[in-house]
Amino acid sequence: MISVYIHIPFCDKICSYCDFCKLFYNENFVDRYLEALKKEILTLYKGELVNTIYIGGGTPSCLNKEQLIRLFEITKIFNKSLDCEFTIEGNFESTTHEKLDLYKNYGVNRLSFGIESIDDENLSILERNISIKNVTDIIEYSKKIGLTNVNVDLIYAIPGEDLDILMKDINYILSLDVPHISTYSLIIEDNTKLKIEGIKNISEDLDNDMYKLICEVLKNRGYKHYEISNFAREGYESKHNTCYWNNEHYYGFGLGASSYLENVRKNNTRSINRYFINEYGNDVEVLSWHDEMEYQVILNLRKSDGIDLELFKNRFGINLIEVYDYKELLKNGLLVLKNEHLFIPEDKWYISNGIIVDVLEREVK
Repeated sequence: MISVYIHIPFCDKICSYCDFCKLFYNENFVDRYLEALKKEILTLYKGELVNTIYIGGGTPSCLNKEQLIRLFEITKIFNKSLDCEFTIEGNFESTTHEKLDLYKNYGVNRLSFGIESIDDENLSILERNISIKNVTDIIEYSKKIGLTNVNVDLIYAIPGEDLDILMKDINYILSLDVPHISTYSLIIEDNTKLKIEGIKNISEDLDNDMYKLICEVLKNRGYKHYEISNFAREGYESKHNTCYWNNEHYYGFGLGASSYLENVRKNNTRSINRYFINEYGNDVEVLSWHDEMEYQVILNLRKSDGIDLELFKNRFGINLIEVYDYKELLKNGLLVLKNEHLFIPEDKWYISNGIIVDVLEREVK
């Protein structure tokens, strides 16, 4: 089994916080892009059985109906498993009933929308437009036609935000009754408008308080906190993203997309002109056996169930404790060992990056 990510870089509007590979929507560029995308897939895809497809961006929903049809026709190239999870991202502003019907007809069975916030000040800082009436309409229509596996994104730790504002956002998202919620602390990234304007992150203490509030409220409402930033009702965990956290293999097609195949990680060019002339990967990392073990640790420890020690040994032919001596971290409560799984306890997830670094620094020489 393998996963596929397809990047659609086009957006109707560029948000102030976004550092993803993106371009303003241009009809002619989209048409050329889809041709180049099809050629890349036909050139590189080797016919493996595909377990998940994820169309992300950018804003895939900003494509018009004819362009979406072309995109979905391209996805027919893949040899999909019978239970293939097929996700498309979008904004509520550019999603219509007609597009949802089209998604359904082409086998899409999971939707992911960015809400981010419903607070006017937050939306102004993020440069997002959200109509509550439109959100409600799209969510209700999605459920009506059977697209019930829906994720919505929440951004928190926005400058000027407090716990009361965050609680209003959480309550609104809960009112939508969707089975998956992704939550992201706002990071002021380089080459974004927020960074250029000198906007600073909120204090770590307030950020931590916000994270704790999100975790507590969502867990109390029946959502499983299965990954640092992700919450789902039972059975609605993202199969595609879990592929990443399990350090499994995947194709990445499109501008700026990343792939992990065999022992090679590759990032596609972010230059659309190079992409149009079929120059794809310009950033290639060939992984050693040791490199792959590092990735396994880093990615697995993002999950609530952490590292499956038996799978680790089967994959690498060695016990994890023989590679990284984590016994002191167990003693100090920074790691937990249960049922042959090594994981970071949830109350330490806020400092998980530091714990992961600590694990890697305990390499057995």
